[in-house]
Amino acid sequence: MENPMQELDRLRALADPDRAARASARHKSGRETLGVTPAQIEALATEWRGERDLEARIALAEALWDSDVHEARLAAARLLVQARMQPDDGAWAAILDWAPQIDGAEIADAVMSAAARRLVADPARLDQIVPWARSRNPWLRRGLLMATLPWAKMNNPKPGDLEIREAVLALMLRLASDRHGAVRQAAETWLRDLAKRDPARVAAWHEAHDAMAAVEAELPDEDAIDDIPQGASEATSPQDQPPADLPPEGDQER
Repeated sequence: MENPMQELDRLRALADPDRAARASARHKSGRETLGVTPAQIEALATEWRGERDLEARIALAEALWDSDVHEARLAAARLLVQARMQPDDGAWAAILDWAPQIDGAEIADAVMSAAARRLVADPARLDQIVPWARSRNPWLRRGLLMATLPWAKMNNPKPGDLEIREAVLALMLRLASDRHGAVRQAAETWLRDLAKRDPARVAAWHEAHDAMAAVEAELPDEDAIDDIPQGASEATSPQDQPPADLPPEGDQER
């Protein structure tokens, strides 16, 4: 694996302690945070992408991720954000390896931005992430929605794309009422984007969601449908707590 010391030094040279303190208070992971802006991270990632072939780029991304520095993980994800990437199995494997380690919105959305490109390139990979809908990790539940967001934004979906869209909408009947605010927010983003292209389908989805909620409201507590895996408590860890300070989509500090 590549030694990322030089690249980490480049990131540390851009450190902003005041911004780092604000970011650390926001994501609460305890991870080393430098306070580097998204624009600065993107500029470095673009430079590093241009200097390396695909294999070296993936190796650098994995090394930056393993450093466990907040901005290095963001840069790792940005290194893999590319529509055309062949072969891309190594990039997809890295994304699947990182996904269970995600513990915050900013890193989650960076990784899922990369994941979305790889899913569009090979939609059969969706079968590998559908189980995220029932994960105990709320960032995986959110990740499923953010990774499939391209299907909400398609203006001229093909029949196969419509099947994927319907599959995600079915999963969202549960996820839209998730106990974790970040998951609910991702569902709102998905539906808002789809409503711009197919408002009638979104209206029908809301009718189905409301009908399901009404049925479940009539059930005794012991019969209520629970989509949480057996043995998982309602708040067993900090990652299952709703993030009070989660910013709107696309509104993270710049």
